[in-house]
Amino acid sequence: MKILIVEDELPLLEAIIEIYENESFEATGASNGDEGCYLAENGSYDLIVLDIMLPGMNGLQIVKRLREKQVATPIIMLTAKDSVEDSVKGLDAGADDYVTKPFAATLLLARTRAVLRRRGTVNLEGNMTCGEIQLVSSLRDAFAREEALKLTPKEYELLEFLLCNKDQILSREQIFERIWGFDSESASSAVDVYVHHLRKKLAPYGGDLYLKTIRGVGYLLKGEDHVQ
Repeated sequence: MKILIVEDELPLLEAIIEIYENESFEATGASNGDEGCYLAENGSYDLIVLDIMLPGMNGLQIVKRLREKQVATPIIMLTAKDSVEDSVKGLDAGADDYVTKPFAATLLLARTRAVLRRRGTVNLEGNMTCGEIQLVSSLRDAFAREEALKLTPKEYELLEFLLCNKDQILSREQIFERIWGFDSESASSAVDVYVHHLRKKLAPYGGDLYLKTIRGVGYLLKGEDHVQ
């Protein structure tokens, strides 16, 4: 899972990045509001951790802008103890939660899991599921009936991205940008190839039934209750 951290105190920014990377998240940092807002608008992230007091655009302005542009990525605000009112304003603007500084790594991770659970991204154990398929981020693999699917790195990233966006249509371009990046020498047809490989590994457990092709657009991973 990809997380964007926007924090102008560089030692704290580096510490937060390390916290998430130690939990197998992929973390990207920005040290000012303008850069953070640009990355949030143009990148593909599963969570944004956003300081309120920033050079350039402040955190409240960023939240309002993202929500006005229909960017639905969950946001956790970071705030000083004497600025809780600003955190409330952030929640009113569309943020999902806030954490006051200083904070323990365990608290930030707990709030992260809570936000992602509310968004339907992870289960109580911190893993993502769809039917009998469970993605275990710490092992970079998926399991069904206690059997490892033995996903390749790209297959893992593809399944993770689909699970993070259950019930949402993802275009081939969105998937290609997220998994390979636009500067990749691969062609966007790689998306179709890897979806085919992933379907074959999911098929013995019925997981292929969840992965729908939207003709001419891309792919959709349906939630368990919507499989036909």
